[in-house]
Order: sequence, then C-alpha cells, then structure tokens
Amino acid sequence: MRIIVAITGASGVKLGKRFIDALPKEIETFVIVSKNAKTVLEKEEHIKYFEDDDIAAPTASGSFKCDAMAIIPTSMNTLAKISCGISDNLITRTAAVQIKEQRKLLLAPREMPFSAIALENMLKLARLQVIIAPPILGYYAKIEKLDEMEDFIIGKWFDLLGIEHNLFHRWGED
Repeated sequence: MRIIVAITGASGVKLGKRFIDALPKEIETFVIVSKNAKTVLEKEEHIKYFEDDDIAAPTASGSFKCDAMAIIPTSMNTLAKISCGISDNLITRTAAVQIKEQRKLLLAPREMPFSAIALENMLKLARLQVIIAPPILGYYAKIEKLDEMEDFIIGKWFDLLGIEHNLFHRWGED
C-alpha cells in the first residue's frame, strides 16, 4: 500500500507526525509539509518531506499510483482551496489528483468552532466522497491519557483508510 500524508497549518502538527509514526512499516509513505507546518516541524522534529512548492513532485501526477492521501491536520485555508479546486501548491494539487482519480482522501480539519463557510466546504467535499474526519474525542473508549486519545483518533483514521492496526480497544472486544 502507498499513502501520501500532508501536514498543514501549525496547530496539530504533532498529531500528523504521530499518524506517520504509527503507520505500519510495510506502507510506502510520502510526506508533504506546508510552509507553516514545516516551521513547526523544523523546531520540533526532523523528518524528510517534499517541499509544498515542488509541483514537479511525483504526487502531483495522476499517473503516480497511491491508495490514499490524508491531510492531518487540515487547515481551513487548505480545506477551502481543495473545495474550490485551487491547486496552487503541492498539497492542494495532490488532493485535486486524489479527487479526480477517485482515490481516498481524508481531511482532518482542526479548527473549532467551524464557520458556516467551513461547513459548506466540508459538505461540498463530502459529496465528492472525500472523508471529513476531524480529530474528535472518543469518550466511550475508556481513555485516561492524551497519548491514548491520540492513538484512538489515529486508529479511527486508519480504519477509514483500510489500514490494519491495534491502536485502541474496540467496542465489544475482550
């Protein structure tokens, strides 16, 4: 399996990094980082990535085969651009390719509360089969620590993308 992971904005960058770290090693992973997220990652983490202005990167082409793309977190700016078909950087171009090729695209909007404009953008994308999956807390999962909550959220995203995992205890399982 191949997956593209993009990280946008600044708030929530660590959750995107944890998503990448939790991916099974057999999944071929390609990472794109926005300028703002790059600033945070350079200060906090050291990872290899495609530059967001590298429109010639392989992920910008429909001929680049991959199974899914996740944008974690998804800034409202990125969400709006994708909703309007604006492909002015590698992240938005790659997302546009995912939509036109009818491949899985998961967006994790991170701002709260959502404005009516953001909700309309999400609805428009959901109608195109884009998965809208904000990092929502799962209180029924008997979680006691922040790391466990992040594992639960990441596990839910993995479920949506068809990635096997054991990041949380499922309801009804011993």
